[in-house]
Amino acid sequence: MEPKNIKEVLEFRREIEADLTDLLKETESDFSLQHVKDAIFHEEETDDMMKVVAMFDRGGDASELSNILELVTDAWNYFPHKALNGKSPVEKAMEYQNRQGKKKK
Repeated sequence: MEPKNIKEVLEFRREIEADLTDLLKETESDFSLQHVKDAIFHEEETDDMMKVVAMFDRGGDASELSNILELVTDAWNYFPHKALNGKSPVEKAMEYQNRQGKKKK
């Protein structure tokens, strides 16, 4: 999904939050949705995304890990990061595309 505006970003973010909450329950994780959001917001190191994946990993099969990776990747791309001034990578990409579009006009 490539969002066209901030409304679509926020809608997809809510869907991701619901999916994360379900997965936290399903995997019987000791972490909450807020833990996930905080870990993404305060990321500093290159392996911080894998720390989020570890919040869900219970040693399941490859299919389960694939689903976890896909959902965490969506969360990583759609949730705010402190390093991006409180914006998500998707929002920053949209800003860049908007600036490039205005330059061409």
